[in-house]
Amino acid sequence: MEQSIRQNYIDEVKKIREAISVCRYRAARLANGETLRLYYSVGKFISLNTRNAKWGSGALKNISNQLQQEMPGLTGFSEGNMRKMRLFYEAWQPVFEPQAESTFAVVPVVERIELIDFRSALPNIIRSQGVNEMESAKKQPIVKRSPLANEIDDAKCSPMANELDVADIESFLRVGFTLHIDIISQVEDYAERWFYVRKAARDFIGKRQLHQLLATDLYHLQGSMPSNFALTIPDEKQRQVAMQTFKEDNVLDFLVIENPDLVDELNVEELIVKNVKNFMMSLGGEFAFMGEQYRIIVNGKERKLDLLFYHRRMRCLVAIELKGGEFQPEYAGKLNYYLSALDSLVKLPEENPSIGILLCRDKDNTEVEFTLRDMSKPMGVATYHSTSELPEMYRNALPSAEDLKRLM
Repeated sequence: MEQSIRQNYIDEVKKIREAISVCRYRAARLANGETLRLYYSVGKFISLNTRNAKWGSGALKNISNQLQQEMPGLTGFSEGNMRKMRLFYEAWQPVFEPQAESTFAVVPVVERIELIDFRSALPNIIRSQGVNEMESAKKQPIVKRSPLANEIDDAKCSPMANELDVADIESFLRVGFTLHIDIISQVEDYAERWFYVRKAARDFIGKRQLHQLLATDLYHLQGSMPSNFALTIPDEKQRQVAMQTFKEDNVLDFLVIENPDLVDELNVEELIVKNVKNFMMSLGGEFAFMGEQYRIIVNGKERKLDLLFYHRRMRCLVAIELKGGEFQPEYAGKLNYYLSALDSLVKLPEENPSIGILLCRDKDNTEVEFTLRDMSKPMGVATYHSTSELPEMYRNALPSAEDLKRLM
């Protein structure tokens, strides 16, 4: 009886703990949104009063010092951070307040701060540099956005979109100010900015992971891998996600290759397993690690997959075979066999068919195309290299292996 009462208490504590966690998350999300409103509005106040030369060159420093005196313990309002607030406003003003560009012939003097309501920006058009405008059948202007900038599981699945929606604003408000600054500092195109904002919000990406995605140019590299997905994945939504998930070339920043002509597959696999979190982030997130040298028993014979993952949105197993040299056509036949075995012996009934990736040191795309054309299972071929093989100007843009270990 006493044990039963104790168990009831444990269950009740669990329920209360879950409720507390939910409320804390909601409070943190609301607080982050309010912080962004404040920083944007203060940034606007600073921008308009510095760009019209009303304030002198030392104004921000003096204002920051005065705020610290009048509000001891105040954080976030250093001179440097207020400059970031101005950057934040000026970067997003064309989206949230596009009318300001045509309203003001000269920069006005602003006497007070009015907090912005980001939702009032709906339905403003996102106009991006390098994005082509097209005409619909009704001759209404629309903006062509990269399919990578549209989340497949959102209501706006079409690559054509001309309006922000509530989901966009909610994503925007969930991303921290520091990550916003990182995004707008390194990305100018608005469609690309929205891509990283949505991804940071959906995948709970941190500062280090965002730097990795920006350094590897995920926006432009996703979806470039040669594959047979268009022929082998019947479900349109899963097909689009698959085609957008994998990159043609993968930079493994934890990998050191001293001699490119002698790559040890087992050593590469060992390093990937040791750095599996970084590896999954290099793939774009949303992966769960199932195991290395994953055993499959077929008619009493044991087979081993190099690496097995599970992709949450695609709801399927992802098998990765590592090769130390150039792609060979026979690799695809073996991977096709593994995928058949996974679908028959490992895949759950509610899951989608498994996907396979051959990760090679090099490949010939024409040879890959001919090889995959008649394969029955969905698969693609990608390459990998280490930062030590990059030109120094690109190598320095990525964190070193030592930095990653320290940050982990």
